[in-house]
Amino acid sequence: MRLYIQKIKVVICRGLILLPASLFGGQVFAQSSNIVQLLKISDRARGGLEKGASWEISLKSVEEGNESERTFAVKAKGDNAFVEALAPSRNKGEVYVFNDRSMWFFKPTLKKPVVVSSREKMTGQAANGDIASTHYARDYVPTLETTVVEGDDKLYVILLKAKSKQVTYDQIRYWISEKTKLGVKAEFLTLQGKPFKLATFEYKNSIVQGGKKAPFVSQMTLVDSKFKDNRSVMVYTNPKAESHPDAIFNVNNVTR
Repeated sequence: MRLYIQKIKVVICRGLILLPASLFGGQVFAQSSNIVQLLKISDRARGGLEKGASWEISLKSVEEGNESERTFAVKAKGDNAFVEALAPSRNKGEVYVFNDRSMWFFKPTLKKPVVVSSREKMTGQAANGDIASTHYARDYVPTLETTVVEGDDKLYVILLKAKSKQVTYDQIRYWISEKTKLGVKAEFLTLQGKPFKLATFEYKNSIVQGGKKAPFVSQMTLVDSKFKDNRSVMVYTNPKAESHPDAIFNVNNVTR
């Protein structure tokens, strides 16, 4: 009888043990359909609800020592979102409309909405798309890179590559908890694979949909990968599941 011993490469990075994904059934889990399903679950906790939801965002930024704060009301349904600026007063009345991967901006001084990019900087470390674009499962092609053992949890490390230039980021490295199925942190990458911005997520909110209570994002912190003092913190409040008429997502209905 022959005995085969598999050699396993173990990497220790920042106190974490990085093991090959295959040790945890990664060969099965790595199937695209399984990864996409996991992304869909994590997307729902960040606002990607098919039947509709609303919430408010307080966005506080520090950039080169300068502080700013903005507030938004968000209404989302499926692939669409309607975002209205509430504060400060100089931005009140500004509107962002997301239709699938297209995005429009309107303010009272414009005659009609104009097309904008979700990649454009809104304020601080936050891009336009960070406000309401939460559909990683729809917008990116996932690949399971590895699995990280962190305490008593296991994190799936997934590389996401953009399906279109219309999405907010070219590439994202995304950590999802096996226990909660929620996104824990992310690195936003250049085309060359270098991180230029980091994100962490908290889920102290909850939302009830279909009679079931589920976790919902409470905070997203965005940090410049080189200049750590440059950061934006998005605080989510008053999340609730509710239906919205399709008309509010029709850019032709956005007028002065």
